[in-house]
Amino acid sequence: MIRSRKSPAMHKPQGWGDRGQGWGSRAWSALLILILTAAICSAQSSSSLIEVPNPPNNAAQQSKRYVVLVSLDGFRYDYATKYGAKNLLAITMRGASAPEGMIPSYPSVTFPNHYSIVTGLYPEHHGIVANTFYDPARKESYSFTNPKTTGDGSWYGGTPLWVLAEQQGMRAACIFWPTSDADIQGKRPSYYLAPYDDKYPDEKRVEQVLTWLQLPLEKRPHFIALYYPNTDHAGHTYGPDAPETGEAVRRVDEMMGKLSDGIAASGLPVDLIVVADHGMETLKGGWVHLDQWADLSQFETSGPLLYAKSEADAEKAYQSLLGASDTFKVYRRAQVPAYLHFDSNAREGDPVIVPTGPYPIEARNPNSNGGEKMPPRGGHGYDPRQMPSMKAIFYAAGPDIRAGVTVPSFDNVDLYPVIAKILELKIGAIDGHIGVLQGILKRNSSN
Repeated sequence: MIRSRKSPAMHKPQGWGDRGQGWGSRAWSALLILILTAAICSAQSSSSLIEVPNPPNNAAQQSKRYVVLVSLDGFRYDYATKYGAKNLLAITMRGASAPEGMIPSYPSVTFPNHYSIVTGLYPEHHGIVANTFYDPARKESYSFTNPKTTGDGSWYGGTPLWVLAEQQGMRAACIFWPTSDADIQGKRPSYYLAPYDDKYPDEKRVEQVLTWLQLPLEKRPHFIALYYPNTDHAGHTYGPDAPETGEAVRRVDEMMGKLSDGIAASGLPVDLIVVADHGMETLKGGWVHLDQWADLSQFETSGPLLYAKSEADAEKAYQSLLGASDTFKVYRRAQVPAYLHFDSNAREGDPVIVPTGPYPIEARNPNSNGGEKMPPRGGHGYDPRQMPSMKAIFYAAGPDIRAGVTVPSFDNVDLYPVIAKILELKIGAIDGHIGVLQGILKRNSSN
């Protein structure tokens, strides 16, 4: 779930009500209508379409294929079957899929995984190790809800696909893909929407993609990234098994049907790839707060991440947390299991907490400052190899994708070289390998 913009509160003017001097009922009605109209308009959308004056598609790129990459946030690998997502299931007949799901990077949360998908790097290598975290070297905190950090390209390592494309003379476009509004390596996509607007209409997102595909050759983006938050919101609020989550699944599936139909009508060679960043699980119990076992008064903390000011403090906290609860395991950072790829970046903290189940864990009691903050109904962020419900969807169809092909589960960083291969873009060193996904492609390339 990424940042959302709320409509401004509507305040009453002085003298509101029967005491307004010199105001008749008609005047009050007119004023109220104006205020309500302004509020409704403000609530409709706060985003604008931004066109960056990037160079046009060069001659070589104008004849290339197109890729539309869609993320349905929090769409668990089994949701399409569970809730009858007919349009997504239809892709399995005319294209490729991973029936047991795509494996998110750890931790299985939104910003790290969206950035892993488009860079081919694990979070500890691209630097976005959580939705919120502290950087001991910068002595600053990053938050997915803060436009000042999400829009600051200096936080991001790696080369996102839209940057890769623009660097090689191919135009790209993004609709709310996390991090896509940042200047990374001096590049932004030629077209993007900003600021992020959680309420931006579902249909308009599809319409915008199809509009971009109708642009003249020199302006038309060949890589387009599109984001929907619906299923993540529903999963958090109601849980993965709730009827409301089923409705959210069917809603985004409807959008995928409209998008598929529009792509077909365009007559362009477009490969549609639909993925998610992570799955969803029903959370168990109340908050597990780590400061009940360890003295964290001298620590910087961010969610469950712990940042010691000295080696002695880190070791003391580690010993205090070791075996303290069956809801988590604790490691010194260098000893985190290698398969998690979470053992070498200072932004990950030290010691490192790895939950053993769907438990909501925070460094400090979130209710200690007053009020009561209950955990959401559903959650994610857990080890996908120990908790399959964290796995995400993968569907792909188009002129470069073989029909009716299924692949076993694969790491989401492996998708990057596949997209680069379709677009015939040269790539540098990444964590992903085309590996098992090579078999879904009809044609060969040097990537």
